Amino acid sequence: MSKTVLCFGEALIDFLNSGSEQDGVLSLNQFTQYPGGAPANAAVAIAKLGGNAKFAGQVGDDPFGEFLKSALNSYQVDTQFTHTHPSAKTALAFVFLDDEGERSFSFHRENTADMVFNESQVNDAWFEEQPIFHFCSNTLTESRIAQVTKNIVEQAKSQHCLISFDVNLRHNLWSAKQADKALVNQFVMQSDLVKFAKEEIDYLCDGQLDDYLATCFANGVKSIIITDGANPIRICNPSKQLTIEPPRVKAVDTTGGGDAFIGAVLFGLSQGGEQRFNDLEHFSALVKFASHCGALAVSRPGAFPAFPTFNEVKEWYREFS
Repeated sequence: MSKTVLCFGEALIDFLNSGSEQDGVLSLNQFTQYPGGAPANAAVAIAKLGGNAKFAGQVGDDPFGEFLKSALNSYQVDTQFTHTHPSAKTALAFVFLDDEGERSFSFHRENTADMVFNESQVNDAWFEEQPIFHFCSNTLTESRIAQVTKNIVEQAKSQHCLISFDVNLRHNLWSAKQADKALVNQFVMQSDLVKFAKEEIDYLCDGQLDDYLATCFANGVKSIIITDGANPIRICNPSKQLTIEPPRVKAVDTTGGGDAFIGAVLFGLSQGGEQRFNDLEHFSALVKFASHCGALAVSRPGAFPAFPTFNEVKEWYREFS
């Protein structure tokens, strides 16, 4: 039976650097507007594969916020829990790409609509279908929104939702210019499924990876995925570890690759895969499918438009299902 995936957090505009032009002595960067934000990306990735995704968050009452809600709706993401703030602006991110498609970010996100989301905007309807609940670390960067996130995660756990956490660290969003390890790890330990990039888990484990993994599993984490760009993906549970070789592609834009990947994992879990979540062999087949989704996404520009449809990846899904 298909389940809903509820993705909570930021929706923002990614202004993707698409080139430059010369104007006299000035070189002027050109930017293309794309919808983005890691949890919103994950919701679209799920919906494009045919899953039932809801996005919970907040945008501004401005042209950017209208664009984001319209984009989510266009990809069949349920936005009934997506609020519009009357005065706070929609968050913006300017994304610069190098020759290999790797990103650097400049965020404009102080007191934006996503950051002033408050607990009164959460209601019982969020969890009445016992959805899979997914979130990321960008709602942990300031104490107010971190407390809201903490309360939402606790509510999801109390309703016996499977909790998915894509760590997705953006150090420049934190006041100290590096993520609060203790705070992020607090949320890691409350989750059932955690996805790290290798550099993220290296940062959070302080060089003690085996001990860190053991602590995660002792606290109830069921599965951990560690991605490492084009290198093998590591999957761990309390009793076993496996690696998956991702497909080789030429990266054009890595902006939504991780979100396409975790969205595909969540899609598979939502389609009955949750019943065999603890079976690492079965779960590794889902991760392999997700790796193909991520690979396709990074071979195309942007996030929402780059994510694959089910027809593009169904041959790899068959191996999982």
